[in-house]
Amino acid sequence: MAYFQLIQFKSRGLEPIDLSIDAGQCVTLAGPSGCGKSLLLRAIADLDPHEGEACIEHCVQSQTPPPEWRRQAGLLSAESHWWADKIRDHLPHSNSDLLAALGFSEESLAWEVSRLSSGERQRLALFRMLIGKPKLLLLDEPTANLDQVSAGRVENLIKEYLKTSDSAALWVSHDPKQRKRVGDRGFQIESGRLVPEL
Repeated sequence: MAYFQLIQFKSRGLEPIDLSIDAGQCVTLAGPSGCGKSLLLRAIADLDPHEGEACIEHCVQSQTPPPEWRRQAGLLSAESHWWADKIRDHLPHSNSDLLAALGFSEESLAWEVSRLSSGERQRLALFRMLIGKPKLLLLDEPTANLDQVSAGRVENLIKEYLKTSDSAALWVSHDPKQRKRVGDRGFQIESGRLVPEL
């Protein structure tokens, strides 16, 4: 059995999807704006209406309380959300090595969220997600606001995370070169259907 599976999974505007991802693998997802990529990730995270089933290892979405499912299926939205003034107030704990891999020091956790650039917010949102050790990463354009150096850091960090934690990832990216770099397989959404990317 695959590490992560979608079984006749249907979110708004999409035909039912059957998809499996092995542990350590990343599958990329592309398609025109508004085709349903973000909605699919939100549905897998159990934040949007959906039908069918999703499974992470031996955990079945329909049989798992939503808060527990969302701990296992970590969603990094294209626009990260912050609700407290200081960065550290959003974190249950820290990890110096992980922070450094994203270009930050422990001192940065004392910063005000309001002083962060969009790229810093995105990298710190990834940090916030990864310290929870999710088994499935749902990544919605995680490097869209980043410069080339920071984007490379994120790509390398996610690859390493998938390998060392035996997790899986579904990565939405508009950049075909990035999809080739990070993905083991790729799909496009065309007319509501998931089709292999050539």
